[in-house]
Amino acid sequence: MDEDFRKAALDYHRLPRPGKLSIEPTKRMATQRDLGLAYSPGVAAACEAIAADPDAAWDYTSRGNMVAVISNGTAVLGLGAIGALAGKPVMEGKAVLFKKFAGIDSIDIEVEERDPAKLIEVVAALEPSFGAINLEDIKAPECFEVERELRARMKIPVFHDDQHGTAIIVAAAIRNGLVLQGKRIEEVKLVNTGGGAAALACLDLLVAMGLRRENVTVCDIHGVVYEGRTEGMDPYKARYARPTDARSLEQVLDGADIFLGLSAPRVLKAEWLGKLAPKPLILALANPEPEILPEAVRAVRPDAIVATGRSDYPNQVNNVLCFPFIFRGALDVGATAINEAMKVAAADAIAALARVEASEVVAAAYGGQAPIFGPDYIIPKPFDPRLILEIAPAVARAAMETGVARRPIADFEAYRRELERFVFRSGYLMRPLFEADRKAPRRVVYSEGEDERTLRAVQTVLDEGIAEPVLLGRREVIEARARAMGLRMDFSESVEILDPNADTETFAPLIELYQHRVARRGVPPEAAARRVGTRATVAAAILLEAGLVDAALVGGTGNWMNQWHYAYDVIGKGEASSRVYALSAVIIPTGTLFFVDTHLLVEPTAEQIAEMTLLAAEQVEAFGLVPKVALLSHSSFGGSNAPTARTMRAALRLLRERAPALEVDGEMHADAALVPAIRARAVPDSTLADTANLLVFPNLDSANISFNLLKAAAEGLQVGPILLGMRKPLHVLVPSVTARGIVNLTAVAVQQANALKAG
Repeated sequence: MDEDFRKAALDYHRLPRPGKLSIEPTKRMATQRDLGLAYSPGVAAACEAIAADPDAAWDYTSRGNMVAVISNGTAVLGLGAIGALAGKPVMEGKAVLFKKFAGIDSIDIEVEERDPAKLIEVVAALEPSFGAINLEDIKAPECFEVERELRARMKIPVFHDDQHGTAIIVAAAIRNGLVLQGKRIEEVKLVNTGGGAAALACLDLLVAMGLRRENVTVCDIHGVVYEGRTEGMDPYKARYARPTDARSLEQVLDGADIFLGLSAPRVLKAEWLGKLAPKPLILALANPEPEILPEAVRAVRPDAIVATGRSDYPNQVNNVLCFPFIFRGALDVGATAINEAMKVAAADAIAALARVEASEVVAAAYGGQAPIFGPDYIIPKPFDPRLILEIAPAVARAAMETGVARRPIADFEAYRRELERFVFRSGYLMRPLFEADRKAPRRVVYSEGEDERTLRAVQTVLDEGIAEPVLLGRREVIEARARAMGLRMDFSESVEILDPNADTETFAPLIELYQHRVARRGVPPEAAARRVGTRATVAAAILLEAGLVDAALVGGTGNWMNQWHYAYDVIGKGEASSRVYALSAVIIPTGTLFFVDTHLLVEPTAEQIAEMTLLAAEQVEAFGLVPKVALLSHSSFGGSNAPTARTMRAALRLLRERAPALEVDGEMHADAALVPAIRARAVPDSTLADTANLLVFPNLDSANISFNLLKAAAEGLQVGPILLGMRKPLHVLVPSVTARGIVNLTAVAVQQANALKAG
């Protein structure tokens, strides 16, 4: 660690407030009644329910989503026995990872106790407080005894991550490495250096997965672990003692298919690599310096697949790949333990995820170049957001199948949707549209078919079954990029490619149609013909206008307003609307807010505000939400006679005439829209109940500024802009759109297409 990095790390832990954890309430405590419900006398009801049925604690307390990270500081990272207090930053960090990756609340508990028997008593006494225990940084062999006794005594999962987390990732790496090398786990020979807690846990899990114990050789600081050896032995290591005359690592490498190092730097010499079997797996996991550097392996054995514990080399074995998600699955079924079947299920899920195309998040971390399953990518990256979707259900299912689940999951499809909130914050909002679209997918054309974001989005669209994609672009470019990205789409069946410059049979008849549409907008015929071939937005829009597709997504590059004008010139507004408006949603931790109009209309009239509100409310209903509309202003319920305030009051009158059942009120301040208590003080008889979710603004400036300000300040996720009032479903993507954003607007476009078909 260089001095600059050390200083940055200290500042990170110290500023703006010490430590990495805080506690926040999950319930409102704004009134005397809130306090009465939270504490005395209301809390007695929850206490009585738990006294009558201890399992009720899962319903009335945070226990079911609470993990304790417990250590006595005897084996902290690479720092050794530095003590419980000095190890606290590590335990805080572990607790933060639980929250960040799996939404699990976690508290670190540092116990200054070196006696294993006393440590067991301390931890066992904590059972009422937590749904699971994560043991951390306890030295071997005491860690074996501590975990074994606690698992026997406690009716909640007890998991020593240093052992089992490493084992699960190693097992996944070996599973995939053997697939690539064309070998079977039942037949391979493995040599391990280390013989400690992590190494033995790895071997135990691999044996459970089919590795033959007689094909394993363990070496430690004293040499080969052989039958009859007494020096440095314990019952756990003795399980892997072999009858052999070999006494050194070099002597046992002959014909080994797997080298598993969990020991010390540079213990595997480059000159020994020739002893290994053809196509070996080398997992050199000592940190920060491995048993052998990958470049040293490549120089001698280019046929080897190498993994390390470091992030600056391919195939990093990192515990964060699994432990948050194993606990997520275990907690969600109320598991009493994390058993071997659950660990195997986790390893298999991780291995399977590496064999499908990497996510957009992973691609971004590689500068846009997503890794593809192969020698340099046998396990996913820790920041792959899909890990929770694969590991947690696999672990939960294994817990149920092995009889340790107290709260079985009845509907795994619903459970998977529930987990999507940790992956895609838009998941809850979009789910009703996804489910409806699957029943009637429509043809959607994407103008930027060569864009990697589009290609990733289309793969998800196919996996979700919500649309039939048509990509515009050069066929050879699209196919090559899809292959390079490891995407699975089939261009002969599931995805159509159209090239405006090559597919003359399709586009030649459309040129005349476009010329007719723009002839009176100052575009001569020759220029119109060129635009169809050079402006992808024009080509996509004209396909939609001709009825060759049902919806279109254009833009995502260049100036948004220019793309909008190209598209609008072709499609235009619907007959029932006076103009087109833009609705944008922002998803924040407290929910979703819709803003209208954020992009198109600078100074709307009262009539236009009423029209945009009704169109927006209809779209909000399509998301399965009840629209609650607030007409916003600098004025609060008649407090000003300014022109914009009068406009909003006039719009309210129109809305109440045209949609008497709509929950709408105004004009009002923004805080009154979002805080019912403030609104009640201003107007006790407000017709708007609860918190508004559809915010209508007096002009474009206020709408766009408010939307972007909230999105930035609250780290909100944008959905949209969604165009309202178009004659046919078409949406213009903003340049910052992500692949998931394209998927979301695809779902909206298909929903609108189906609504149009239904009349």
